[in-house]
Order: sequence, then structure tokens, then C-alpha cells
Amino acid sequence: MPIIRSSADLRNNYDELAELCHQHSKPVFIINDGKEELVVMSIETYERLIGKATLHTLLDEGLHARDAGLVEPMDKVVNEIRTVIQPTLTRGEEISG
Repeated sequence: MPIIRSSADLRNNYDELAELCHQHSKPVFIINDGKEELVVMSIETYERLIGKATLHTLLDEGLHARDAGLVEPMDKVVNEIRTVIQPTLTRGEEISG
């Protein structure tokens, strides 16, 4: 169930509203004249939501790249990188992993 507060609460009870945001780790909807107008949340909640959105975007891009044949198996790419890097290492050094 969403947390809903009035714009007057935001104006008059900022500290209480900020504490509410931190305690519940979810957005608080601010209404003005009976309409939802703003969403307020802690920075931690914002960063978590942005992180999830970014992850979903990256996963979607990866799936599209895979479906379009634009990706290679990881072991093949790692072996190609080793082949390129190995000659640049000094004698006795090896790429591990």
C-alpha cells in the first residue's frame, strides 16, 4: 500500500516525512489539491530503484545483442584477449585465470 502525504505535510513536517522515507525504504506520494503531484524518497531508495532500472536496461540490451548474433561466448573472448596480451608480458609472467 502506498504512503501518501499532503503537500502541507511536506512543507510543515519535513523532518517527520524524511524519517518516514528512511524507515519504510519506499517512495512517499505527495498530493496537492487531491492529486498526486510529487514522489519523495530517501537517497538510498532512489539509488536502489535506479540500480534496478539500469540492470534491467543492460539485461535487455544483452538479450537483444544475443538475439541479433552480436555476442561471442565468454571463453572465446577471454582466449582471444590472452592471445593478444601474452606476447606483451615480460619473460616469466603469465596470465592467470
